[in-house]
Amino acid sequence: MIGKLELMNDKLKVSEILPGGFLWGAARAGIKASGNPDLACALVEGVAQATAMYTSNQVVAAPVTVGRKHLAVTRGRVGLVLVNAGNANCATGQAGIEACEKTCVEAAETFGCIFDEVFPSSTGIIGVPFPADKIVAALPQLKSSLGNSPEHAENFARAIMTTDTRMKVAQATFVVDGVEARIFGAAKGAGMIHPRLGAPVAPHATMLVYLFTDIEADSAQLRELLPPAVERSFNSISIDGDTSTNDTVLLLASGASGLRLNERSQGSFASALAEVCDKLAYAIVDDGEGVTHVVTLHITGALRESDAKQIAKSIAHSPLCKTAWSSADPNWGRLMAAAGYSGVEFDPAKVTVKIGEERVYEGGMRSPSFDEARAHKIMQQRDYTISMDLGQGTAECRFVTCDLTEQYVRINADYST
Repeated sequence: MIGKLELMNDKLKVSEILPGGFLWGAARAGIKASGNPDLACALVEGVAQATAMYTSNQVVAAPVTVGRKHLAVTRGRVGLVLVNAGNANCATGQAGIEACEKTCVEAAETFGCIFDEVFPSSTGIIGVPFPADKIVAALPQLKSSLGNSPEHAENFARAIMTTDTRMKVAQATFVVDGVEARIFGAAKGAGMIHPRLGAPVAPHATMLVYLFTDIEADSAQLRELLPPAVERSFNSISIDGDTSTNDTVLLLASGASGLRLNERSQGSFASALAEVCDKLAYAIVDDGEGVTHVVTLHITGALRESDAKQIAKSIAHSPLCKTAWSSADPNWGRLMAAAGYSGVEFDPAKVTVKIGEERVYEGGMRSPSFDEARAHKIMQQRDYTISMDLGQGTAECRFVTCDLTEQYVRINADYST
């Protein structure tokens, strides 16, 4: 279940409760035309155990290829996370791979770690030659910016932004047997958002998510716990239905807390990880390009959870539904039509649809109690829920999406020019 943020995203601040074992930094490499910070890193004080999940898009960026190879070679060890914004380093051929590897080599030399333990990420425009020399030139400045304060963590979170209007961060703390451990997450993404992240062992503007924890764990343990958290958070959101070539979720454990991930601590850690992922996923949609309404689709009464999610995605990706949401138009017919062509079999006569608490469809037709003015008022809110009960079984899902506005078109019509 994706949780709402306790504060408006533009008021979010990183607290002092940060996981131990990490230093964060940011610098200006001159990639972004705005001149804003566009190079970020997270240095492990030692070596972290890690796992990652990547985009299922068949077209993948160079840093996805290189990062996946590095994790395989080191068996999950990471010493440095290096992220640039403003250039995706995708569809750049062998030159893009070599440029990515060059930045990893130079970063390892600058920060004193092993080349294979550098995990690279990129976000920005696809198909533009990768400016490796700019990144290399900025590495000394990046190193001098390192620190472990909330300000340093915020600098990291802001430097990875592209069309985002605000940073996206979330934190959680848990205690087991008197020992405290912490999780800090930072994400970016506002457009080209329909993550379909695959299993960590398979290849698969961008969604980038970095999850830092000071629990002591090995890569295999993290590889078990990350997919369930991702499936009900990042894999359950969509802004525009476009799956990026660079989507990455990286989970790193420094071990600095001294709390070991085992049978006693696994439940607490899994809950805290899910909480952080949920909040970051919601923040991404809430800051979507041109978004004026965040819509949670709650599909219940399905035979399988996969069926519920398939219907949710069909509705979430319907331009007719999304444009209706932009003007608060309670057009339930579009909801039913999108569910009907989703490929999931159901009996329309058994379906019930509600907008907020307003029942709009039941028994195969408009609900006798449907009040269009009340439904319209609900849809004028920034955030609301549309519920659809299929009347078949007990499976369900929650899927967070948004409206489609003229502002989204304006942002993306000339994104590369």
